[in-house]
Amino acid sequence: MQIRPADAADLPAIQRIVDAAYTKYIARIGKPPGPMLDDYAALVRSHAIWVAADDAGIAGLIVLLPEPDHLLLDNIAVDPARHGQGIGRRLMEFADAEAIRRHYPELRLYTHEKMTENIALYSRIGWEETGRAEQNGFDRVFFRKSV
Repeated sequence: MQIRPADAADLPAIQRIVDAAYTKYIARIGKPPGPMLDDYAALVRSHAIWVAADDAGIAGLIVLLPEPDHLLLDNIAVDPARHGQGIGRRLMEFADAEAIRRHYPELRLYTHEKMTENIALYSRIGWEETGRAEQNGFDRVFFRKSV
């Protein structure tokens, strides 16, 4: 498995994985989750997306956005057909390494409050919940992690 910057040729796979990863949440939250609304072509052009790829193709992606005092893990998605292979863990480790490489003291992320499995996962793997609030029409739970 290689994690590399995404390019324009990756856009169909990126969109397919995002749709597959987040469609299940539409009924739960009453509308498409934020990651389904993002402009992935613009994110590729701004060098904000990395993909996890192997001989079978693109298995997952991560979107990292630089902020003044932290690196924002804006999205992480793994092809549901590839769950259980450690791809999400590898992408999270990549985010840690990228924050360190860029000299950020911490990573931050958010998820929807109804994505309860994500909240439990982030808490279990060392992220600290820092608050809950409505943002951009979504009820979000915010997390931070020192690196």
